[in-house]
Amino acid sequence: MKTDLRYGIIGCGMMGQEHVRNIALVDGAEVVAICEPDPGMQAAARALVPGLQVVETIADLLAVEAVNTLLIASPNYLHVDQLDQIARTRPLPILIEKPLYTAPDDADRIAAFAAAYPALTWVAMEYRYMPPIAAFLEQADAATGGIRMLTIREHRFPFLQKVGDWNRFNAKSGGTLVEKCCHFFDLMRLALRSEPVRIMASAGQSVNHLDERYGGAAPDIWDNGYVIVDFASGARAMLELCMFAEGSRYQEEVCATGPSGKIEALVPGPGRFWPAHLGAAPVPRLIVSPRDPKGPVEMDIPVDPTLLEAGDHNGSTFYQHRLFAQAIRQGGAPAVSLNDGAMAVRMGLAAQQSALTGQAVTL
Repeated sequence: MKTDLRYGIIGCGMMGQEHVRNIALVDGAEVVAICEPDPGMQAAARALVPGLQVVETIADLLAVEAVNTLLIASPNYLHVDQLDQIARTRPLPILIEKPLYTAPDDADRIAAFAAAYPALTWVAMEYRYMPPIAAFLEQADAATGGIRMLTIREHRFPFLQKVGDWNRFNAKSGGTLVEKCCHFFDLMRLALRSEPVRIMASAGQSVNHLDERYGGAAPDIWDNGYVIVDFASGARAMLELCMFAEGSRYQEEVCATGPSGKIEALVPGPGRFWPAHLGAAPVPRLIVSPRDPKGPVEMDIPVDPTLLEAGDHNGSTFYQHRLFAQAIRQGGAPAVSLNDGAMAVRMGLAAQQSALTGQAVTL
């Protein structure tokens, strides 16, 4: 296929480089330019894309004539200003990393952007496209008879090091229940096809980053929590997060139950973190457990090794890019809209407010 999607990337750190590797696997797509201030990240990106053009500012990136598609993978707190600058300068299709925004005051700016922006804008919610999660979503209604309870458990490693250590502080990350957990709030809305009406949470910082200091400041990012969400449909969902449980065999476990039965998806973490002495990394699994006749049915949901090598998200980044490219080429709507991205942030902010105050938050 002739190359018709030529990406300019804003922010090319760890996640930006995962996008670069996966864009290279999409027919007719390539990365031609990046805006990345860190020399180390620039060098890493250049190693992935020979001849890559590196510019200093977003204005410079938007002035690159070859660029006709944008990806935003910059630190969370920069997203809204960058969207506004793009809208004023050169509106192009955008894939923007989660979270869409971080501060409650930015909600109105996002709404105004959504109402006026003329090009496709898609929020990167990779977890939707992990093969075991995609299979779970496809089969959940039939397996359960309609989901009444949904549980998402993530037991994983602590936050990784990022350029400038921005992910150690709520002010720049939006807080753990926004930065990390907006994925899961998005999955709740998607699986239940309903809107949240009340959120209750308990969370805090118990183990990670307690002895770290950056510019004399101690990290205030949480590392564990529980969140319960009531939905308008009458269904309820729960999130359990622990970020000091990297010894787990599976990183995410998603379980839905209903009048007919139960369905579970088991998702391993990044293969590069799996200890070599334990042998092959776990394979994702799907388990369907009907009430009648009783008897779980278990199946492996393997992921293409090429896609596993290209990133830390079980191939989902590739599938997301392929759908994004299809939407651009066919003039379709985004599968993950700005409203979807905003609602996931809104739920995360409400959960953090509940954990801080000890009170349920009504949405």
